[in-house]
Amino acid sequence: MNNVILLLAGTLMHATPLLFAALGGVISESSGVMNIALEGVMTFGAFTGAAVAYASNSSWLGFFIAGLAGALLISLHAVASVTFRADQTISGTAINFLGPGLSLLLAKKLFNGSALSPTAPKLPILFPKNLTERWRGTPFENLNISVGVVIAFALVLLIWFLFYHTKWGLRILATGQHPAAVDTLGVNVYVMRYICVICSGMLAGFGGAFMSLSVTSSFSPSTVCGQGFIALAAVIFGKWTPHGVMLSCLLFGFAKECTTILGGEGTFIPPVLLEMFPYVLTILVLVLFVGKSSVPKANGVPYLRGAR
Repeated sequence: MNNVILLLAGTLMHATPLLFAALGGVISESSGVMNIALEGVMTFGAFTGAAVAYASNSSWLGFFIAGLAGALLISLHAVASVTFRADQTISGTAINFLGPGLSLLLAKKLFNGSALSPTAPKLPILFPKNLTERWRGTPFENLNISVGVVIAFALVLLIWFLFYHTKWGLRILATGQHPAAVDTLGVNVYVMRYICVICSGMLAGFGGAFMSLSVTSSFSPSTVCGQGFIALAAVIFGKWTPHGVMLSCLLFGFAKECTTILGGEGTFIPPVLLEMFPYVLTILVLVLFVGKSSVPKANGVPYLRGAR
């Protein structure tokens, strides 16, 4: 029972940063703007969260400033994609280079030439210490779940409700399917896409901050290390839906936690193979189980008002 509880806690911990970023990807791509920049934004969010939390001694301030930093960085992608109608793949790739490069540069400037930030305070855990003391001797004594986990899964419900039970959410979905039709109804497609892309950057920034403030307690160039690309795969595997993305992230989080457990002492599996497992699983899932995708029809297609 104790091992099951630890496996559950570890799965939730590893799934949460993916979930933040993947939900951002769902919002952006549902509006018609392809967002492959999640990796770069997560890295910049991880750096900002750790740096601000260390300087202010407040993990919450670091977490929220990281979201703002992610929104600011992704706004470059929004300007290029929405206003200038640039190739969205190239723009997103540029952000994936810019985010880690800018993070490394600022880290070395701020931390005396070191790319590793000092230890920052972690986000608080869900259960208070006095409650876990009462659980001592039970399987729940090691149930150490960050409050960020609750925020991420609450966002799944919020975005699901927004998409399928509000006019604003239906406008987002319609903008990603038939932007010209939405435009004729008086909805500003450009503003809608700007809002969605900036929200996606904020969520990806939260995901990066969760990595540096809960999964670890500092920033390094390898803190994110491919998590943004796995989040992008979760968007595709989850069929561009909040609930589908949640299940996808839980699967990838479970895979990551399995590598952690199997990588303990006495294992006969080479560490290199264990590190490859989540990424190999990502490829296998995309190749074998995705099937016919339900990608929004206008995803990645620049919109020009009046064009046919």
